[in-house]
Amino acid sequence: MIQRFTIALAVILLASCSEEKKELKPQLRPVKYQEVGYLGGDKTRTFSGTAQTEKIIGLSFRSSGVVTELDIKLGQKVRKNQLLAKLDNVQARLNYENAVAAKNSAESQMNTTKLALNRTRSLFEKGSASLSDFEAAKNSYKTANESFESAKRSVSIQQEQIKFGYIYAPEDGVIAAVNVEAGTNIGAGQNIATLNAGSDMEISLGVPESIINGIKNGNQVDISFASLPELEFKGKITEVAPSVDAGTATYPVRIMIMNPSEEIKSGMAANVTFNFGSSNNATNIIVVPANAVGEDSNGRFVFVVNDDKTNASVKKQRIEIGNLTTEGFEVKSGLSAGQKIATAGLQTLLDGQKVKL
Repeated sequence: MIQRFTIALAVILLASCSEEKKELKPQLRPVKYQEVGYLGGDKTRTFSGTAQTEKIIGLSFRSSGVVTELDIKLGQKVRKNQLLAKLDNVQARLNYENAVAAKNSAESQMNTTKLALNRTRSLFEKGSASLSDFEAAKNSYKTANESFESAKRSVSIQQEQIKFGYIYAPEDGVIAAVNVEAGTNIGAGQNIATLNAGSDMEISLGVPESIINGIKNGNQVDISFASLPELEFKGKITEVAPSVDAGTATYPVRIMIMNPSEEIKSGMAANVTFNFGSSNNATNIIVVPANAVGEDSNGRFVFVVNDDKTNASVKKQRIEIGNLTTEGFEVKSGLSAGQKIATAGLQTLLDGQKVKL
């Protein structure tokens, strides 16, 4: 009997382990890429970017406490001035009550000194009180009046502190992320949610030094999305960073989508094609960016991107390089124009690895 029970338990454990293994889904690594072109003939260049709304607002409280109400969900549409969340505000309310009590006490003290001042003034005018008594009564009233005004300001400040425990939607928009749950104890300034408040959709991306001077505000570009293969979009360059981003070694660029669609969601990967016009200096020499070329014990290589619309993967391709130009390395063999190659993160890519463009 014990042996049967042991066998049954082992079968259950093996089944549960296999179910857990089935639930694991491989995480696809995002990859930036561009098409291979000719030296001096960069009529078009394609780079990968990310879609996002033009205005992204992080929502946070200006005070700390426990979240007692959280009326927001992922993807929820909200209206301006709609109450989204609030804190318990125990400390802020206690401070407010103490401030009101202090104000009432200061007001009572002010009224008392005012009566004393009026009485002393009357006696002074009749010659029954000295000048020093009258001056002392005036000073007492002045001090009490200043204390009362200070207490009133303290009450106003504490009222504002209570308001810091509420979050209202600053703009119309859609909740893009929710980072906490009701009952969470949070600190002042901690981001609890993200609001996509912009009505327009834009693409953010980074471009290399070799072409940044050819990109100007107002220029138009072509945009496509791997998740929307049948749709094409036009964009207009709205921002070009004057300095390089230290984290990516590229220049950040923002592009407004001129014919947006509701099917474009924030975070979608986009392919942006820049058209630099014709060039009379075009040659038949293949050129690739310097940061796309890796080296190991067997020589130089690049990762060629194979994209069949449903699955993307990278293949390690040996190449023979020539001179280093302002546009990158000349390629003597191993590549042809039009192929897509990875342009970042070569150290973490593997031959045959599935990726997300």
